[in-house]
Amino acid sequence: MTDPIEPSTSTSDPIPSRSPTTLLHPRREPFEHGLLPIQKLIFTDPVQALTPLKQKHASSSTHRVDSVALADALQISADHARLVLDTLASVLHSESDPLVTARSDDVDSVGADLRDLILFLYIQSYKRLLPRSHKDSAAVADVWPSTSAFDGYLSALSPLQLVRSNSRRFMPSQADEEAHQLSYLQKHLANILSLLSEPVEGEGEESLVLTMEGFEHLGFLIQFGDKGSEGVPLSQAAPFFANSDPDMPAVPVPAAQVHDWLLQNIASSLEHVTEKISAKENGPPSGCDQDVAMADASPSSVKASPSARGPCFIEGVSKSSYVKQASDLKNSSVKVINCHDSVIYILAPLRYATIYGCSDATIVLGAVGKAVRVEHCERVHVIITAKRVCIANCRECVFFLGVNQRPLIVGDNHKLQVAPYNTFYSQLEEHMTEVGIESTINRWDAPLALGVIDPHDSLSHPAGVSDAQAESATRLDPDQFTNFLIPNWFEGESTGSTKDNPFPLPDTYLTSQQRNQKNLGEIKQILREAPLEENRKRELSCALHVYFKDWLYASGNIRQLYCLQGD
Repeated sequence: MTDPIEPSTSTSDPIPSRSPTTLLHPRREPFEHGLLPIQKLIFTDPVQALTPLKQKHASSSTHRVDSVALADALQISADHARLVLDTLASVLHSESDPLVTARSDDVDSVGADLRDLILFLYIQSYKRLLPRSHKDSAAVADVWPSTSAFDGYLSALSPLQLVRSNSRRFMPSQADEEAHQLSYLQKHLANILSLLSEPVEGEGEESLVLTMEGFEHLGFLIQFGDKGSEGVPLSQAAPFFANSDPDMPAVPVPAAQVHDWLLQNIASSLEHVTEKISAKENGPPSGCDQDVAMADASPSSVKASPSARGPCFIEGVSKSSYVKQASDLKNSSVKVINCHDSVIYILAPLRYATIYGCSDATIVLGAVGKAVRVEHCERVHVIITAKRVCIANCRECVFFLGVNQRPLIVGDNHKLQVAPYNTFYSQLEEHMTEVGIESTINRWDAPLALGVIDPHDSLSHPAGVSDAQAESATRLDPDQFTNFLIPNWFEGESTGSTKDNPFPLPDTYLTSQQRNQKNLGEIKQILREAPLEENRKRELSCALHVYFKDWLYASGNIRQLYCLQGD
């Protein structure tokens, strides 16, 4: 690895202690939604690998790298180069960046800012935090059938393991993950700064300086305060740029000075989050995860809780229905965890969403403008409108999609099906417009499968095992396609204008749907006109009810009736 930047020998005022509201935090989005299991993006020495890319494009007038140049520099396919740009756009910290605002047809030519691209590619070496081991390993061992050669070491936690443990205490908490990310940044900060810095003219590589613009790009990885740094330049938190004259270019700062200042802030944040983890671990075992404020899952417990800075958690819903509207959510991100035999409705505009460890459930997400990740789920129907979706380590799931980008499929998947979007609610189009989803583009039927082994997860990446392409998804048989009806619980409050599915159905699905509706109408007519005596009509009615009940259970649609029961 490149030698770290030497600490500055200059004296400066000590950094005042910060309150928790102004602590440095890692941005979760790049680590949660920005990692791609593409082996050519995993660098043993990121500085050595990325320096040529920096040198080649730093002199360009725009400092941007388009799709063709990216594919050439990294020796990856055009599809993978486009995937890098789309993924980077979904986790960028700047909403005004041209890559974020570009139309789908223009993304390849607009390209990425060189400094954002370098940071994005650098963190592809990040390893996710492993889940904590279960105190009763026998209780969670061998709960999935071994249908794959990879099953012995893939999938850190299967849905059934989550059912057995029935507690988030055995998964990494938000605080654990934040500490892990801070430690990663602490270790790699010198190299990251060297890639963002520039040498002083005539003084060589030893005297690197960082411009205010270059410093701002660190906002891709870090932020200050509980509400992040949206709308507030990161440089305003730094003493060396905070009072710069907006009409004058700020004087570049020695990279070593920036390095020292950030290291002190990271150390302060690590101390704060470690104290939080320690307090949680030393507390009573029945206590809830304080950084998520979520009690152990049970049908009677509170099922959703926002943390101060992170996403809203919906967890442990079982054999019931659960509804969240936009007015119920203060957060722009949601995590649905460990929900079973239920129907979950999140009818709101969101930036990010994660569905993890759920089984035998139907989950409806409103409009997700950045990214959705569905992981370790089994026999789940997922109905979403989103800019992009990543599916990892799932089994026997059906995805009804309205997505502007190709669905990404990674990991150890089995018997996945994809289908066009099949529902609506009154404010759907308003929410789609708010987060930037286009109803004229739906890539539901063009999944992109990457590798089975995730290089960011050491459990699924044992030494000496070669990778294979993930099992992709098949299209749902049009004859099996049905519309999903979202109950209108709040009819008096509804102000939306959406009256139908905003995504046009492909002809084969539309034809099948019309044929089924016609057949149903003809059967109804035959039954109405059948010359049966009253007792025979009752027998027929009973028989139909029995067959309907059997179908409800066989198809899994029985859980939709939870909506009628109330919680």
